[in-house]
Amino acid sequence: MKIVRLTTYQAAPRWLFLKIETDEGISGWGEPVIEGRAGTVEAAVHELGDYLIGQDPARINDLWQTLYRGGFYRGGAILMSAIAGIDQALWDIKGKALGVPVYQLLGGLVREHMKTYRWVGGDRPADIVAQMRRYQALGFDTFKFNCTEELKLIDSPRAVDAAVAKVAAIREAMGEAVDFGIDFHGRVSAPMARVLLRELAPFRPLFVEEPVLPEQWEYYRPLSDATPIPLAAGERMYSRAEFKPVLAAGGLAILQPDLSHAGGITECVKIAAMAEAYDVALAPHCPLGPVALAACLQVDFVSYNAMLQEQSIGIHYNEGADLLDYVLNKDDFRCVDGSIAALPGPGLGVEIDEERLKQASLDPPRWRNPLWRHADGSVAEW
Repeated sequence: MKIVRLTTYQAAPRWLFLKIETDEGISGWGEPVIEGRAGTVEAAVHELGDYLIGQDPARINDLWQTLYRGGFYRGGAILMSAIAGIDQALWDIKGKALGVPVYQLLGGLVREHMKTYRWVGGDRPADIVAQMRRYQALGFDTFKFNCTEELKLIDSPRAVDAAVAKVAAIREAMGEAVDFGIDFHGRVSAPMARVLLRELAPFRPLFVEEPVLPEQWEYYRPLSDATPIPLAAGERMYSRAEFKPVLAAGGLAILQPDLSHAGGITECVKIAAMAEAYDVALAPHCPLGPVALAACLQVDFVSYNAMLQEQSIGIHYNEGADLLDYVLNKDDFRCVDGSIAALPGPGLGVEIDEERLKQASLDPPRWRNPLWRHADGSVAEW
């Protein structure tokens, strides 16, 4: 079998799909994308495609190393995301060629179903509570929401009080019937993170995500030492090399690599194993589309330390399309009591509605994340 063609499709809401075709008629799908930089990753995919045309797609390990090591400059958000989507598609081809799900090729199931959580958006606690109650009626009991808007490097007690009041109101309304993670989203400086973590501890969040920016990872350990709240991070780390010093330094309870950013299945299985060696849980980041979610689930189902899976059904970014709009086998992704069963189909287990995707790709949105500014006009972290 030989690779003969790579085709990419940008589509609403902010996704990029990759189809890799072979001369035996078996195709694989991947999702190589950086949110807001789909065109840049798309260009990288086609540049890397020069290494793939005419090659045997079954040699995933060799092709991964070729894509990673074949260029003198490597790593980073764009190149690793391009490799990630290619890697997903190669695993999809391999599973389809052999007639088995990818998790069977990775050693088989360690669990029967994977617990997921729902993103809830909104600035007012009442809006968040209303969403939680609606999803709770569907069987979900675990959620995540943003803690703050923009914060200054050193902000006022009033800003802290506003963030704490939001969380307090949600906990009071929902009681202990639900769990929730709180996302700092890298908006919080190390000094303010220490204050916020102390004030939020009485409300017993399941975790705090990206307590500081990933380039400030050396603060994970001292922040963890100062709070009982488990800390989570990893969506903006792109390789084993980047996770290595973070795990060695300690401080994180939950690792959140993104299967569309951190080198795909090949790399993230290894990252998951590294985390397990440090007694760190796995909760892959995935506010993206169906191929990305299917890839995450393949890793979840073979990783003992996988605890939660993010998924984007109804997420506030999804304007123009939702998670399953381009999927034919929607029932396979059905959540029962908030969990998804092992996907039964071969490969990644997702069947893409290619005709609908082609139509959507004719006029894709040019999604960009908001650009925030502080009151003095300086750029704020979004």
